[in-house]
Amino acid sequence: MFKLGQKAIEIARHYRVDFADIRIIEERRQGLGVKNAAISSLYDQTTLGYGVRVLYRGAWGFAACDRMTPAEVQKTALRAIAIAKASRLLMSTPVRLAQESSYSDFWQTPFLKDPFAVAAEKKLELLFAVDGVLRRNRKIKSAEANMRFIREHQWHLTTEGSRIEQVLLSTGAGYSATAVENGEVQVRSYPSTHGGQTLGGGYELIETLNLLENAERVREEAVALLSAPQCPQGEKDLIIGGNQLALQIHESVGHPSELDRVLGYEESYAGSSFATTEKLGVFRYGSPLVNLVADATLPGGLATAGYDDDAVKAQRWHIVKEGVLSGYMTNREFCGVIGETRSKGSCRADGYANIPITRICNLSLMPGTTPFERLLGETRDGVLMDNNKSWSIDQRRLNFQFGCEAAWLVKNGKKKNLVKNPTYQGITPKFWNSCDAIADHSAWRLWGVANCGKGQPGQTAMMCHGSSPARFRKVKIGISG
Repeated sequence: MFKLGQKAIEIARHYRVDFADIRIIEERRQGLGVKNAAISSLYDQTTLGYGVRVLYRGAWGFAACDRMTPAEVQKTALRAIAIAKASRLLMSTPVRLAQESSYSDFWQTPFLKDPFAVAAEKKLELLFAVDGVLRRNRKIKSAEANMRFIREHQWHLTTEGSRIEQVLLSTGAGYSATAVENGEVQVRSYPSTHGGQTLGGGYELIETLNLLENAERVREEAVALLSAPQCPQGEKDLIIGGNQLALQIHESVGHPSELDRVLGYEESYAGSSFATTEKLGVFRYGSPLVNLVADATLPGGLATAGYDDDAVKAQRWHIVKEGVLSGYMTNREFCGVIGETRSKGSCRADGYANIPITRICNLSLMPGTTPFERLLGETRDGVLMDNNKSWSIDQRRLNFQFGCEAAWLVKNGKKKNLVKNPTYQGITPKFWNSCDAIADHSAWRLWGVANCGKGQPGQTAMMCHGSSPARFRKVKIGISG
């Protein structure tokens, strides 16, 4: 593959471009789904193609193709150069890439069991077993369970001399039970909502999720929600569990810290950010307990790789340090705007046919020092929420409202009865500044986000957010529906 890709590099050098690269990607995706005792999805597909990116006199050009011959690679490279020349006619400010060393390397997601070597029959057997348990109550009207696996094999060459081969592997599974009675509908999911849990690694992840062992509990909680009281309204202390806190991190810290969004490049489609560059190093994003770290080296992370799609080596850095805004998600194009001489390596593309853009890296809330039992025990009047159900946040990532599948009242340090339709709302910096306790490392978990959308045309990216449950004081709790 490197020999094929070298053709694009030779063409680019011949035309004296500022920079060029080619990413050849072979991707295999497998998915299995069961719904109400029947197979709902079953696919196993492979794609192979390449994208050529060219920077010519400060302007970008990009072209992609799936015809794997030297002649077609040459045509695609020439097309990318022609697009760059046309783009230059409309260019306002020339692009200047930050310096990066060249690398010759191989990197692979660590795994124990290749999920593609596990028989589909074995996977379906587990999904049908989970489905059977979920439907052992007449009030469960819909039960859905799924598994999905992705392997991306990438060969990346640049005019700077990098030759990087990577194999990225992810595994995911989850299920949900929908209970219905007298016009009331309630859902419980496991291990998390929006498709379940996904992490970097092999089939061993499926074996650690205890899918079948948790199915009865999930079913009974879905049924119990039908007759549970509504979540109370008012200002209360809020304890957020790991799955919901992951989405809170994603929406109110991850997206606001994407530097292209901060600079207005996403404003017409995905919005901008309140976390503007003059705030870097001085703005109090959260309380001193809040440390949010981006990490492309994190074991199990969906954004974990040896290198990003700018051929920048993986790094770890603070976005928020002791409550202060301390960094952004950057690529080689924009990092110089904030005075940095090197990209943080947050540039990725969805497959071979899309141009790389700035994306959220794995971003985690660092654990505190408080055991979860003590955090709970110190809460006099609060609500514990988990498993996201809905989300809404404004164009600048300031005002938000989230809904969860379930919540439990906390009274005088004890977790009490289940309540339904819980929601909470807030303003991002005020909310994070109200954080007064974070559970310790024993409660810390990594949660996958496998469906983050961005860009025009739209691209999907995956990343992880780690967290322990955390407590936020005097949050506005409401009722949905």
